[in-house]
Amino acid sequence: KKCVEALSDFTGIKRRMELLGKPGGIAVYDDFAHHPTAIETTLAALRAAEPKGKLVAVVEPRSNTMRMGQHRDQLAPSAEAADHVFWYQPAELNWDLAAVVESHAGQRVFSDVEQIIETVAQLVEPGDSVVVMSNGGFDSLHDRLCERLDVGSPQ
Repeated sequence: KKCVEALSDFTGIKRRMELLGKPGGIAVYDDFAHHPTAIETTLAALRAAEPKGKLVAVVEPRSNTMRMGQHRDQLAPSAEAADHVFWYQPAELNWDLAAVVESHAGQRVFSDVEQIIETVAQLVEPGDSVVVMSNGGFDSLHDRLCERLDVGSPQ
């Protein structure tokens, strides 16, 4: 009985497929995915959980191994379960992310967070899902995207 009571209060693990909200009818998730295996696993799980609608991934390669390019050849294939993938290339990333994803349909690279937010906002519609993947704050992209989607939805 104690186990059932404890589980009834369990809200899940922060930053692991955490549903931040559904602004404008669009599910926005946060995930700590920080390497290709985590990206692939998260996207496969979301695709299974949300089979209808577009699945959009926004990825910041922030971990030390990602910044060094250790997994660069596995990145684009790891995200293929998503319909659209928007990769963020920060100035301090010293390898060409665009060259890695250029042959993968639906994958694009941005160097500006605001541009990612606007692109996602123009693309998604009610019933779609967006997962933001980073092991950091990602320039508050999560909150800014939710605000933008909420503002853009019919009242």
